[in-house]
Amino acid sequence: MKSRVISVQGTDVTIATRHEQDYISLTDMVRNFDGGSALIEQWLKNKDTVLFLGVWEQLNNPVFNSLEFEGIKNEAGRNSFFLSAKKWIEATGAIGLHAKAGRYGGTYAHRDIAFEFGSWLSPEFKLYLIKEFQRLKDEESRATSLEWSFQRTLAKVNYKIHTDAIKERLIPSRLTKAQTSAVYASEADLLNVALFGITAAQWRQANPDLAGNMRDAATLEQLVVLSNLESINAVLIHQRLSSAERLTQLNAIAITQMRSLLGSDTLKRLPGTSTHRKIEK
Repeated sequence: MKSRVISVQGTDVTIATRHEQDYISLTDMVRNFDGGSALIEQWLKNKDTVLFLGVWEQLNNPVFNSLEFEGIKNEAGRNSFFLSAKKWIEATGAIGLHAKAGRYGGTYAHRDIAFEFGSWLSPEFKLYLIKEFQRLKDEESRATSLEWSFQRTLAKVNYKIHTDAIKERLIPSRLTKAQTSAVYASEADLLNVALFGITAAQWRQANPDLAGNMRDAATLEQLVVLSNLESINAVLIHQRLSSAERLTQLNAIAITQMRSLLGSDTLKRLPGTSTHRKIEK
């Protein structure tokens, strides 16, 4: 799990990314409270806690074991009732809690559940936790926006190199303006097919509700590869390779670079594209 740390009233609290969701360390949250980790199990004993966890799982977990949950719910509140995060996860298949072993382990909870635990632990602590969590998310959002803008600008710079090569090598002097535009569009779609697996028109047809074009909706990794493909295609054009030969080479390069950036198991793609399928071949 990818992790970050925020400071809440002098306590370092770890936030980990699990299944693309934020999970907050309950173990860190209780570190400076009397009772320490025992407070987590004390909280889990409460019937209201069990009910909250059950509702959260029913809303977010399609494989949640509701029958096991009913049994736990009926036992909750009794003096002899005991529930740990591990027991809850094993019995119900819950995903809202995560028990991690090892030196940097502990009990993690989805942010929704962690905030609920914070309310039980200390309303003041919860408010500071939410404030610091939001500050972290704002910083991450700004960083992502800057990275995306940089890569979009880089793609535009290489686009000029690409179009100059097209103009010099592929456009005869006697073509009309409409014919010239068609050549540029054809070369742009050559890159689209090499990277995304479809043309711009096919993407628009598959995504009628999305604004902009497929490149506006591209991930940072896709923009990096697109920028590289524009430069490489310019070189291949100067080498006078046919469009079919260039497409074959560009597609192979796109696959290799996307694998390098993301790994074939975690590749994110645009809706309606076949990049992921190409890479798995």
